[in-house]
Amino acid sequence: MPTAQRVMLITGASAGIGRATSIHLSQTFPSPSHPEQLVLILVGRRQTELEQTAKQCKEGTITEVATGDAAKEEDVDRICRKIKEKYGRLDLVFNNAGINEKSPGEFEDQDMAIFRKVLDINIMSAVLFTKAAFNIMKLQEPQGGRIINNGSISASSPRPNNTAYTVSKHAVHGLTKSTSLDGRKYHITATQLDIGNASTSMGNHVQSGSIQADGSKKVEPTMHVDNVAKTVAFVAGLDRDADIFSLEIIATGMPYIGRG
Repeated sequence: MPTAQRVMLITGASAGIGRATSIHLSQTFPSPSHPEQLVLILVGRRQTELEQTAKQCKEGTITEVATGDAAKEEDVDRICRKIKEKYGRLDLVFNNAGINEKSPGEFEDQDMAIFRKVLDINIMSAVLFTKAAFNIMKLQEPQGGRIINNGSISASSPRPNNTAYTVSKHAVHGLTKSTSLDGRKYHITATQLDIGNASTSMGNHVQSGSIQADGSKKVEPTMHVDNVAKTVAFVAGLDRDADIFSLEIIATGMPYIGRG
């Protein structure tokens, strides 16, 4: 009889939060409460970096490198079709792919091409993988699964001159709510993980000083990216009868509560 498998998909798995999470998931599962063989689907645009992530995962974990653009429907459909054909199920999706490209200057001077690019990647990648996940999760046995969205503190408290990123993360919050509601009848849960100042190539700019609401520039603390990975694994390890809709994890002392 074939060994039961638990299939998890991580977008943006080539570096940063995605890589750290993939590695930590491989070290956490199987577990006593989740004894199934772990299968990790590592999604990203850079094959070499995805392969490096796979090499750092714990021995015994089945890893699949799935190269593609998470914001392109044809790539998402191809990846998820292969998952369904090969494994017949999808138990968890971590919608982690995202960028924070900014053009210089005030909001009224922003380059709309860059603005649209941020919205497309940050929003549509999560939308497309959530849609594809629904079509697998609602038909599998047992029915259901977990979808975790990488939000941001910017989903509730924006930074100055960072409108595109802020708009995108507010949209992800709406997606998380709709997923939680529409997935209820299929036993599909949705969690938004709002992250503040994780030490990654995207987040490390705050160490050299970040513009505050009053226009001043301030060096902000950061936290090790493994803290985020541990949090994703915690949600992934919950029993089916437990759900977390929203979590915030921030670097100790970062200006968030009382920001501005």
